[in-house]
Formats: sequence, structure tokens, C-alpha cells
Amino acid sequence: MTLESNHRDIRESVARLCAGFPGEYWRRLDRARAYPQEFVDALTAAGFLAALIPDRYGGAGLPISAAAAILEEIHRAGCNAAACHAQMYTMGTLLRHGSAAQKQKYLPGIAAGRLRLQAFGVTEPGSGSDTTSLRTAARRDGGRYLVNGQKVWTSRAEHSDLMLLLCRTTPREKVAKKTDGLSVLLVDLRDAPAKNLTIKPLRTMMNHASTEVFFDDLAVPAENLIGDEGRGFGYILSGLNAERILIAAECIGDAKWFIGKAVDYAGRRRVFGRPIGQNQGVQFPIARAYADMRAAELMLREAARRYEMDECDGRDNGGGRHRESGRGYNHAPGEESNLAKLLAADASWAAAEACMETHGGFGFAEEFDLERKYREARLYRTAPVSTNMILSYIAEHALRLPRSY
Repeated sequence: MTLESNHRDIRESVARLCAGFPGEYWRRLDRARAYPQEFVDALTAAGFLAALIPDRYGGAGLPISAAAAILEEIHRAGCNAAACHAQMYTMGTLLRHGSAAQKQKYLPGIAAGRLRLQAFGVTEPGSGSDTTSLRTAARRDGGRYLVNGQKVWTSRAEHSDLMLLLCRTTPREKVAKKTDGLSVLLVDLRDAPAKNLTIKPLRTMMNHASTEVFFDDLAVPAENLIGDEGRGFGYILSGLNAERILIAAECIGDAKWFIGKAVDYAGRRRVFGRPIGQNQGVQFPIARAYADMRAAELMLREAARRYEMDECDGRDNGGGRHRESGRGYNHAPGEESNLAKLLAADASWAAAEACMETHGGFGFAEEFDLERKYREARLYRTAPVSTNMILSYIAEHALRLPRSY
């Protein structure tokens, strides 16, 4: 079975939906740095954003390969899932580690589209990728936590009802391990007073709804603590492999879009009395980008296969059984998930470069959509995990080299 036939019905449905959101729609939003509300509403109504939520909570209960197919096809159509993709992987922390009451309270609303869990508050100005050095703190005060601190690059905070917040409940100097003392709170942004929560948009090179968030004695009910206090770092990690697989799928979709555009233009554009696609100087970069994309695509499929296999076995990295299966959330396989994201992000960027070179000056014209997609594609070599961080992971965990940080 080819990758194209993998979840064919889902792919065709996504493609039909995306056909209603052509390049002009995205160009208009890009100019205004506006949120694609109509697009997100359409995906929600079609049930695509509830793909990984178990059917007992009103979701589709699909495997992660189906979710990857959805995101790949969105990007292959020239659209952008960044406005809503976090809903697929951030809710995994709630699904895997939340209480029965929390899951029943929030997951049906998320599945139905009544609630949005899009915001993921982890990164801070002073810590970056060094997550254990974050300074946002939550102090227990009776039946609530009081949160103080700052987050940055918190995408979609202005368009989300709920936020998963990683914060310190025990100071770093008072824990034996630097990963201890971190906790996850589910913050209801709708109830947050303006004096206690400030969200400021960050204008970036692409339309990504990025923000910085300031907490000033923000009260969060203690019942919104996910899992056990002080164990939040592990809870966040449990969803990162899903995130890598899904982002890799978007990169594969982008690469296919760029390659398709390059091939089409190279066949039509004539210079010196011949199509430019006849020239090896044009052919070879596109062919190389295609080869890179296919290799990354195969690694992505292997990562998804291993992820689903481990899930069916009921295993995680610690050898324990899942508290909640969730059809798509597991620790393993770290190596394959990281490799898929690394290779797919590189393949997407190579395809973007080849496409821009093929179009020459027209690649910079807004109406061709290349410059917008070019900017969007560059993001994934840096976020949500940088290429160098993945290489460090591979060096340590696959090659058994000494840890570098």
C-alpha cells in the first residue's frame, strides 16, 4: 500500500474542504495577520480536529497515522494547519494524565468544537529550550494556585479557551532533580481577569498568532492540576512524539506543494525557446527535493507505525500500561519521531528552495503564494523543536554519545 492510499477517504475529504480556501484567502489573512477563523470552523465542523479524541468523549478515535494524513493534506493543498494543529497533540496531556472528572468536563466540549485547547504555555524568554529552568511559578493558596511569570511564543493564546501551562510548584533549588517540581495546570482563559492575565501579540515573519503571556497572581482552581503536583515535566514529554509526527506530516505536505508548483511551472515556463524544465540545472534541484521528501515520508510512516504498534501493546518508555489508551498518545518511539521531524523539515525547506529558484523573480510575487509558504516552511527547522536539539537527542539516545547539555 502506498502512502497516498493510506487513509485515502480522509485525504480526499480534507482536499475537498481545502479547495474552498484558495490562495487568495490565505494572502488576505497574511496581509492583515488575521486568524483563519472560517477555516478552523470548517475543520472543526468536519470533525478533523477531534480525530485523536476517543469516541467515548465524542471524538473520532482515529490512530495517529490518520491525524498525520489530515495535516499533510491541509498543507499539500497550500493551506496552513498551524492555526489549529495544537488541538491534536496538546489535549494528549489531559487525555493521558488528567482525572476522569477533568476528561469528562473538557474533552466532549473540545471534540464538539465548543472549547478550544490551542495554547501551550511552556517556553519562556530566559529559558528557551532549557525547559527545566523556567521561572513561571504557581503557589498553592487554599483551593487554588496563584500563578506569576511570563511565557513567550505561546501561539494562539488569543484564540483559545484553554491553555496547558507548565510551571514550577517547587523551586528548582529545593528539588533533587531539575525535572522535579514542575506541574501542569489547565488554565481557563475565559475566566481570567485582565489585571491578572495579559496577552500581547508578537508580530513575526509569518502569520502564526504568536503571543507573549504575563501572569500576575492569576488564580487557577486546584482541581485544574493535571495529574500529580511536581510531575508535570514527564506529562509534557509524553506528548512530544505525537507533536513531532504531526509536524513532520505538515512538512511533507508542504514539500509536496512546493514540488508540485515547481514541476508545473518548469513545464510551462519557456525561456530561449524551450521549457526551463528541460534544463538539468532546473531538473536536478527539484528531483533532489523529491528524493528527500520521499525518504522523509517513509520515515514518517515508520514513526507512525511504531507509535501505533507500541500503543496497541500498551507499552510506554517505562514499560508500564497506559492509564488511558487514547488511540494516538504514547511515549515511544522517540528516535523515529525525532528523525521524521528532522528529515521532513529539511525536505520541506529543500523543496521550498528548489521551488523559489525555479520561479526566479516570480517567486517573490505575492500572487504566486510561494513567498508566504516559503516563510511558513522555514519555521519548522526551528520550532517546535530545533534541528540541533534533535541532533543532540540522536547523538545521545541512538549513538550513545555523552550528553551535551
